[in-house]
Amino acid sequence: MEGQEILPWQESRQTEGDKGGDTLDPNCYRPISILPCLSKVFESQVNKQVTDHLESHRTFSAVQSGFRAGHGCTSATLKVLNYIITAIDKRQYCAAVFIDLAKAFDSVNHRILIGRLSSLGFSDDCLAWFTNYFADRVQCVKSEGMLSGPLAVSMGVPQGSILGPTLFSVYINDVSHAAGDSLIHLYADDTILYTSGPSLDTVLSNLQTSFNAIQHSFRGLQLLLNASKTKCMLFNRSLPAPARLTSITTLDGSDLEYVDIYKYLGVWLDSKLSFQTHIKHLQSKIKSRVGFLFRNKASFTHAAKLTLVKLTILPILDFGDVIYKIASNTLLSKLDAVYHSAIRFVTKAPYTTHHCDLYALVGWPSLHIRRQTHWLQVIYKSMLGKAPPYLSSLVTMATPIRSTRSSRCISLIIPKANTSFGRLSFQFSAACDWNELQKSLKLETFISLTNFKHLLSEQLTDRCSCA
Repeated sequence: MEGQEILPWQESRQTEGDKGGDTLDPNCYRPISILPCLSKVFESQVNKQVTDHLESHRTFSAVQSGFRAGHGCTSATLKVLNYIITAIDKRQYCAAVFIDLAKAFDSVNHRILIGRLSSLGFSDDCLAWFTNYFADRVQCVKSEGMLSGPLAVSMGVPQGSILGPTLFSVYINDVSHAAGDSLIHLYADDTILYTSGPSLDTVLSNLQTSFNAIQHSFRGLQLLLNASKTKCMLFNRSLPAPARLTSITTLDGSDLEYVDIYKYLGVWLDSKLSFQTHIKHLQSKIKSRVGFLFRNKASFTHAAKLTLVKLTILPILDFGDVIYKIASNTLLSKLDAVYHSAIRFVTKAPYTTHHCDLYALVGWPSLHIRRQTHWLQVIYKSMLGKAPPYLSSLVTMATPIRSTRSSRCISLIIPKANTSFGRLSFQFSAACDWNELQKSLKLETFISLTNFKHLLSEQLTDRCSCA
């Protein structure tokens, strides 16, 4: 790639500082590529060819969800939580290590990456193209109008590029092979290592062994573990907890911190999976945004208000809603309150207006119906094979013993669950909720996802049961 098609300089922007780091610490900043539009268009075409090749040859690990079509933070988290909930349902201990890497995207070794691409069957011409893609890049820092001299970029994939995330996924893909007796899931530079068993000592011992192997794999890739941000968590609801947990240590001998709360792929997980912290964060975030909108309501037309809520409030409530839908109704009702406030901002309805009337004024369903709609769509995608295989494998179609009118309808096998908490697992609740929906849908053959969404909109409606 010639010089004019390459980013000539890079501007340093804060990243980790937004996650709680010191804004005055230079280590909390990393360069972000300011790429010309033409190069992004060109990269998008190359990226499509690369991803098509990798997906058609099933190159990516089954537990790699980062930047893949049909995969996402929600599907990855559902898969991990299904395992944890099932383990707890069997009265087993379940522990996890949330691995954080220091400036992972900026630490990619070009020679190792080119070697990976070569092993995947990329031609010499392709390898030469990628070698040139990384060559002759420089960066500089601009602060208070002063621009530093250029510094050559000898490592990393360009932040803000189209190809960067895909290339990073290729770079770390084989790390999953080192997990051993533990399970692992990769999402870009977010890695979780987890395992379960009836003995806590055995669980933590297996986790330590797997963690050691994973660290060796990362070191082989010249990726550095951020020990201060790598955390352990013991998921437990009823089993006796020891007075002191055995430490999980890094290869350098540092003990990892045990935490009760951790933000994984945008969702705050707690050791009891109550989602109390997550909903508290959502509530606070939406309250601050709705408060800003109310303070400036005189500046907006009705159409602008509607658009603002759709773009700034609803996406927050929708993200991961199929994950935290298992929270208690008491917690979920706190989200209803801020949702109603957002609707009142749009409609100018007084505080005394009933929530059923609020929904009618804007033509929106309740949050419960929104969550249920998204949830049933995830289930149907899993049945169609349009969800990641690790989710599709958790739903099993029932085979009728004898042919009757009801047996011709598509139903799912409901797996065993020992406790009410176990019934919250993806594999159990998906089967139950689908079979319940089928009592009214009575689908005998699969229909398109678009038609299914249309049927759902007819089936799921808010029926006011208020006195």
